[in-house]
Amino acid sequence: MASVAHRANPLLHHLPHFLTWRSLRFRTICSGRMGFSSHSQPEPEPETGTLPGTKLLETFTEQFEIGSRLITLETGKIARFANGAVVLGMDETRVLSTVCSAKGDAVKDFLPLTVDYQEKQFAQGIIPNTFMRREGAPKERELLCGRLIDRPIRPLFPAGFFHEVQVMASVLSSDGKQDPDVMAANATSAALMLSDIPWAGPIGMIRIGRIEGKFIVNPTMDELSLSDLNLVYACTRDKTLMIDVQAREISERDLEAGMRLAHPEAVKYLEPQIRLAAKAGKHKKEYKLSLMPERTLEKVAQLAEAPIEEVFTDPKYGKFERGEALENIAQDVRKALEEECDEESLRLLPKAVDTVRKKVVRRRIIAEGSRLDGRLLDEVRPVYCESGNLPMLHGSSLFSRGDTQVLCTVTLGAPGDAQRLESVVGPPSKRFMLHYSFPPFCINEVGKHGGLNRREVGHGTLAEKALLAVLPPEDDFPYTVRINSEVMASDGSTSMASVCGGSMALMDAGIPLRKHVAGVSVGLVSEVDQSTGTIKEYRILTDILGLEDHLGDMDFKIVGTQDGITAIQLDIKPAGIPLDIVCESLKAARKGRIQILDHMEREISAPRTQDDRNSPRLATLKYSNDALRRLLGPLGALKRKIEDETGTRISVSDGTLTIVAKNQSAMDKVLEKVDFVLGREIEIGGIYKGTVASIKEYGAFVEFNGGQQGLLHISELSHEPVSRISDVVSVGQQLSLMCIGQDVRGNIKLSLKATLPRPQSQTNNLAVESVPSMKQAPSVWAAAGDVSSGEEKHSHLSEELPVSKYEVNAIKSSTSPPVLVRSAEECDEEERSSGFVQNSKTTSEPIGGLKPERKTVQTTPKTSKSFLQKERDKDEKEHNIASQNHSSNDLSNKEDPVTAKSLKLGTKVTAKVYQIRTGGLVLDLGGGLRGMYRFEANAKKDFDVNDELRVECVSFSSKGIPVMSLVDDE
Repeated sequence: MASVAHRANPLLHHLPHFLTWRSLRFRTICSGRMGFSSHSQPEPEPETGTLPGTKLLETFTEQFEIGSRLITLETGKIARFANGAVVLGMDETRVLSTVCSAKGDAVKDFLPLTVDYQEKQFAQGIIPNTFMRREGAPKERELLCGRLIDRPIRPLFPAGFFHEVQVMASVLSSDGKQDPDVMAANATSAALMLSDIPWAGPIGMIRIGRIEGKFIVNPTMDELSLSDLNLVYACTRDKTLMIDVQAREISERDLEAGMRLAHPEAVKYLEPQIRLAAKAGKHKKEYKLSLMPERTLEKVAQLAEAPIEEVFTDPKYGKFERGEALENIAQDVRKALEEECDEESLRLLPKAVDTVRKKVVRRRIIAEGSRLDGRLLDEVRPVYCESGNLPMLHGSSLFSRGDTQVLCTVTLGAPGDAQRLESVVGPPSKRFMLHYSFPPFCINEVGKHGGLNRREVGHGTLAEKALLAVLPPEDDFPYTVRINSEVMASDGSTSMASVCGGSMALMDAGIPLRKHVAGVSVGLVSEVDQSTGTIKEYRILTDILGLEDHLGDMDFKIVGTQDGITAIQLDIKPAGIPLDIVCESLKAARKGRIQILDHMEREISAPRTQDDRNSPRLATLKYSNDALRRLLGPLGALKRKIEDETGTRISVSDGTLTIVAKNQSAMDKVLEKVDFVLGREIEIGGIYKGTVASIKEYGAFVEFNGGQQGLLHISELSHEPVSRISDVVSVGQQLSLMCIGQDVRGNIKLSLKATLPRPQSQTNNLAVESVPSMKQAPSVWAAAGDVSSGEEKHSHLSEELPVSKYEVNAIKSSTSPPVLVRSAEECDEEERSSGFVQNSKTTSEPIGGLKPERKTVQTTPKTSKSFLQKERDKDEKEHNIASQNHSSNDLSNKEDPVTAKSLKLGTKVTAKVYQIRTGGLVLDLGGGLRGMYRFEANAKKDFDVNDELRVECVSFSSKGIPVMSLVDDE
């Protein structure tokens, strides 16, 4: 458009210099305002060869270095219409902060300051994955960053300034190395300095980390992940404004050292902002301040001060009784002013009465050391603790301190239940969440409750950071944990009560916390010299009431364990507090924290160990990815069907299946369905549920374990002789059977009598032929406890749902191998090569010090019934071959058993004939190892089962099966 205008009017190319805007010291029209430019020299004038129609922007820049990071403040290039706009850059991260003030007179009796922080996905080159492909409502992190900016700048606005102010901070680009929150706060301070809004800044904000005892200024995100301290400190030149800490049990002494290091580093931000404001700042505008007239204040004080002091002197008043008495006093004052027709005083009456209350309370605390409820300055209110008050939940607790009461509940979920985060920095998800709720009934009010509230998000995050330091590592405890903190009654320090209640609820849920965590709020009441602005007298209050918080100067929330601090949040009302007073408050907070921890330890000092079948359950299983794909089904249809039928939740990740159930009954149902769909690696000695599919003269075929079939021979039906199979079982009947063996083709042998008690008459004649059981209890982690002894581990669930989780040991040769069911093709091929079942091996280890996790290394062979047809055509005598007799007396006369690892070419062993086939023999080499012997031409072929042969290993088949030949030692 500019080029078109120049072609239409060629004279614009040749205007004399004395007629240009710059020669008259006016700003350019494109700058957004017409007026005289500042006397400071902007960037050098462009060369005379500048192309026509080029827009010139006056840009002012300040560069400085803090903590080995080069920082840039820039203004004048973008957002020129705002009252103040600054872009702060560090490395490749850029943050824009703008400030605007509403026009006209103030109509409110408080400062309507709004701080909005935005992290749009374009800052990291990503399109949002939402349906509309654009950002929605503010996320929790954006609300928290907005609070981080709001808390230090709010106290510096002048008293009586009630004009609406809006701060908007936006991340323009992010390299992922620096957290933009601190940068946004410093950019906001610089923007307020440039604007015409009255503000007593600037401020500086700095982040301090610590790695291996060494403090780091402006740490990167990678350094923060290794740091045991995340300290955010904001200050003016000589006073502290805001502190926010997340730590791993750092001592008070080390934290004080970190704050004393942070103060001079944060002050380095001040001078560049002052220089930038001198070059590009506006003159501060005269705003109308809504101050309290001295005449009104004196009149209200004469009418209300004495009765207010009488109420505050009586410690018998509770929160609502005290509030009702103060309201009656205000109504009496209102009646007196109405009689005098003093309209101005009536309009300011609520604020005037509040000022008188503040004056009376502060004077009594400073002069007498007397608090509203009669406590000493360092005394904690009475504490009541109760854990496990809601037994149907994973974990629960009720914590009361004075009139403040909080109900905390714990809910455990699968790893897939973790909250997904969409932030420009930090992890993509978090597995621990604490949600704080402050309903209106907790203060006896009526109001709307719903949606994200900045205060609720801030309090919940503080408690979340405090408890995160004592949670077990994710590798030991992979579950997702959610704490709900419901405030039942509020009279100050509900966030600290949430920490205490949350710690007890986690213990009640059986989560192995390293230590209990407790918090206490510390307040401050000070007397300031009006002439110098310094503090003359002050008192530190431990465990402040809600009214003491409202009328005091400071709300210092300090959380930690017996050994150190895990989280801190400092909010103040005056324009700064000396750092020495802040450090002194840490000592008072520790004393109160230890008292509260003693009460919590007496209630519950270790994770719950008792088991309750009605409490929710979690189980973690290991499967192959192919098996998990079968469980999901097309588009997850099969998984959803199982969830609907059992009322459970199933989470699938790489090789891991996590199940969350409401109780043990639901867990049993879902595990049974999962096992039916996927099957399990068959182990000898394992007990399985199956359904009789068909009945033959020699036995019954039973379908179990995800469609696999095995033979229940007539000799394995009962300890007593059975003449007809139909007398014992019928088609469709469900049975619990034990796997007692398999043949070379993988055909499974089942036994019913092995699961039945032996008759008393046969007890003394019991032969030593029982198959050693290798089943292990699944790792079903109960919320209300874990199993503490070996006997308790054999629960009802482990009896019905065994897990193939064992290890073949070369020394323990009696351990039998697992059974692998093969397809028809594999069976045919193995018959030709006289197949062999390989041993598999997995390892098990307990998770998190609770119950050992059910981790089943799952092999999922193809299910086939082709071999059953062959079994039907065989002679009945072949199915009546006696099973192998592992008598200890026989084994004692032979050499050490051979294992799969020790067997090599040339190894000579004494083997037994296990089965007789058309083309050869199946030999039992000992230790559960099978070998094959092919009949040779003109050689002996007349063998019987259990004949002993001296054989030598001459080769191995393609399946790894040892091929043996007869030897003559003589």
